[in-house]
Amino acid sequence: MTSSRAYRTWQQRLGGVALRILVVLACAFLVLPIVAIIPISFSSGTFLSYPLPGLSLRWYEQVLQLSPWLTALRNSLIVASVATIIATVLGTTAACGLALARFPGRGIVIAIFLSPLIVPPIIIALGVYFLYARIGLAGTFTGLILAHAVLGAPFVVITVMATLHGFDRQLLRASRSCGATPLTTFRMITLPIIAPGVLSGAVFAFITSFDEVVVALFIASPAQFTLPRQLFAGLRDQLEPSIVAVATLLIACTLIFLGLFEILRRHALRGLGKA
Repeated sequence: MTSSRAYRTWQQRLGGVALRILVVLACAFLVLPIVAIIPISFSSGTFLSYPLPGLSLRWYEQVLQLSPWLTALRNSLIVASVATIIATVLGTTAACGLALARFPGRGIVIAIFLSPLIVPPIIIALGVYFLYARIGLAGTFTGLILAHAVLGAPFVVITVMATLHGFDRQLLRASRSCGATPLTTFRMITLPIIAPGVLSGAVFAFITSFDEVVVALFIASPAQFTLPRQLFAGLRDQLEPSIVAVATLLIACTLIFLGLFEILRRHALRGLGKA
């Protein structure tokens, strides 16, 4: 009995060690290629190459100039912000209607709303291009924002519908019985309950728009180049370390935001523990 128990304990320890090694290898496989290119952003050379001919900040100075990188960043922030607002409003409205209502063909409607997540981006880009070419929205900020809103709305629909799962409809009936209008009911009852889902969906919609490049390849003119579109143009036209400098800055911003999020999360957990 004792030897059998010791054998099982040894197996569990060995499995734990193997799992840790596997996790470390997976993380290394994902992270090391990113870390490997960061030193190139400090290269004094004009090409992406190892070993580095020298160290310089010239590429960061070039990135911080107004054109083209800061202009592309401004375009990305404008497009992503407006597209996120549109996607959040439309996605929240659609999710509330789909989650709280029961009508024939509801599954088909849900599938249509979620289709941008299933259809390949190149198909969406082609369809949007042919449509915009007919109505005159190709090469405009309005067209790019609307296309990005369509891509981001499904994320809002999913997160809000998940938040509304198990929603107590008695709250809505009680609100109506007290004389509240549908808008007041939504603002005072429904929205506070679904706020975490709305915010999560808005974050996903913003990231989707900010990181999108395929649709921008088809409908964005040089004046509407977003940051991913400018990166793609740089990779196609000239491989210089300024592209890696932009990628390094984006990685640094991502790490900073993740750190701030973790600090806020721990602070919230401590507050809940004290309460």
